[in-house]
Amino acid sequence: MQVLQVQLEIRPDPAEVGRARRWARSRLAGSGIGDDEPLAETLILLVSELVTNAVVHTGRPAVLRLLLSGLCDGSIGKVRLEVADTSACPPTPRCSDGDETGGRGLALVEVLADRWGWSYEGVGKRIWCELDRVVPGVAGAVGVSGASGVSGASGVGGGVMPAGYPAGSAVTGVAAVTRDSLAREGLAYEVV
Repeated sequence: MQVLQVQLEIRPDPAEVGRARRWARSRLAGSGIGDDEPLAETLILLVSELVTNAVVHTGRPAVLRLLLSGLCDGSIGKVRLEVADTSACPPTPRCSDGDETGGRGLALVEVLADRWGWSYEGVGKRIWCELDRVVPGVAGAVGVSGASGVSGASGVGGGVMPAGYPAGSAVTGVAAVTRDSLAREGLAYEVV
């Protein structure tokens, strides 16, 4: 299996979020993943959330990485998104009221990603998530049903976000959802 890794340096400026989305779209298209594929739409939303968190909550530069794992036939089977920053503060989920405009980023990552987690890296941390590509008729490509479907993996899951994570622990989660289930849970999103 081949893995293509590309990265983009992010300045601590909110305008970088839009640049990160455009960059990620371009890299996906160059790898044969169209804008209209569910994986691309979801990944662009996750790029927005994780880059926004890095820019807004750390105020420091960050690095956005995409790792595209190829299947035997050369198509992309899994995409891993990573955002590394120099803040040692762990990601902390917030409980948002219905009228608040922020505070749902990690909840969206939990619900939309097939797997996600974080770990300390050097003086900072790396937050990552993975999406499995659904390609009808392509052998070896897995979809949402191909995820393990395990809830509560390593302390996160089942849609319940803990108030905080213990310092120094790597946290991972697994989710298998659709847009319909997001709507049932009262979460709405739009890719812009």
